[in-house]
Amino acid sequence: MIQHPYIIALLVILTVSAASWLLSVIKKDVSFVDSLWSLFFLIAAVVFALQAQPLSARGLIVLALVTIWALRLSIYITARNWGEQEDYRYQSIRANNEPGFAIKSLYIVFGLQGVLAWLVALPLLPAISSDSALNWIDLIAATFWFVGFVFEAGGDYQLSRFKAHKDSAGRVLDTGLWRYTRHPNYFGDFCIWWSFFLFSVAVGGWWSITSPLLMSLLLLKISGVAMLEKTITNRRPKYAEYIHRTNAFFPGPRRSLGEVKGAES
Repeated sequence: MIQHPYIIALLVILTVSAASWLLSVIKKDVSFVDSLWSLFFLIAAVVFALQAQPLSARGLIVLALVTIWALRLSIYITARNWGEQEDYRYQSIRANNEPGFAIKSLYIVFGLQGVLAWLVALPLLPAISSDSALNWIDLIAATFWFVGFVFEAGGDYQLSRFKAHKDSAGRVLDTGLWRYTRHPNYFGDFCIWWSFFLFSVAVGGWWSITSPLLMSLLLLKISGVAMLEKTITNRRPKYAEYIHRTNAFFPGPRRSLGEVKGAES
């Protein structure tokens, strides 16, 4: 009988993925997998917590932080996508994998995201399972989490308010957190997963560094910044100027138009 909590977490995640896939076939829309993404991590955290009873102070803190992050992100994405057609990214994937996308989506969408989430969730296992006392690394980890949550939740809130205005079509949000980085929400996610790694480091879990490295790769090169900016300039012409004036990922001072023109000359 399988008893290792990390393997149990994978099995539960894949079971939820398969059930969600069946629903997507009925709906003919796989977009809601985005709402599931953060919940996969919550599933892993709950499995680890149940296997580690009683939980230490660190275990309780990490479980609480994962719950807050996961539910906030899932609720936000669900509300944002409610009543909308299938996301253009998935429409493209669907078009490139016909015929048979309904079956293929089981592994190229739901299965893949479930496995990726399971791999990224690795630091949660030692962080939640360890019974050692809190130390100074936990304080640094909590600070990283707080900064990340402010950028992610704050960036999402500012973007949703911006899009709520009727005249936002074709315009670019360049105020608030978006003044300092073109992707405050992705930067926030980056900080949050490095924070969970630090919670793991606090109990000797250096070996889980593959998790934040993988998440950083996804955010920067695969499904985050790189994918979004492939098409956004076509949809928002002023985004090209925004690119020149604003850091792509890590927050920093905004460059003036004079600095931009001087660099181009």
